[in-house]
Amino acid sequence: MTPAQRKAAAAALAVAIAAPAEGLRNWAYRDPVGIPTICFGYTRGVKMGEYKDTAECHKLLTEEMLRAVDQVERCVPGLPTPVLAAFADAVYNLGPTIVCSPADSTAARMLRAGDLEGACHQLPRWNKARIAGVLTPLPGLTKRREAERELCLQGVS
Repeated sequence: MTPAQRKAAAAALAVAIAAPAEGLRNWAYRDPVGIPTICFGYTRGVKMGEYKDTAECHKLLTEEMLRAVDQVERCVPGLPTPVLAAFADAVYNLGPTIVCSPADSTAARMLRAGDLEGACHQLPRWNKARIAGVLTPLPGLTKRREAERELCLQGVS
């Protein structure tokens, strides 16, 4: 598999987790922490009242997931495709800290140390969002992190 094929495969696996976890909303809305969001959890430059058709939403999700795959690859190159995909979805949803910041993330430290299984088991810890200033576990995030963990572990067994 070429590097481009590996990245495309990882993005496709990650999209399979992200799309149902995020849900499709064609009109802009505020996510649980109040961020203007549209489509499948897209937040960059979204304005309330904005509309995107379903084809635009799928295109945005694919483009953003490929960016997330690239981010993971820059921070921890050469991961097995399922591990890359799982952490790409986490980066898409949470931002790069989980993979790229060893000072703030046990998963990032474990990935750098080559403890892929341990890193996979860290994913469920990232199931919280700040609601009214308090870190609160969200059922949707709990389910999503478990799906990522299961995918991730396929890359280490």
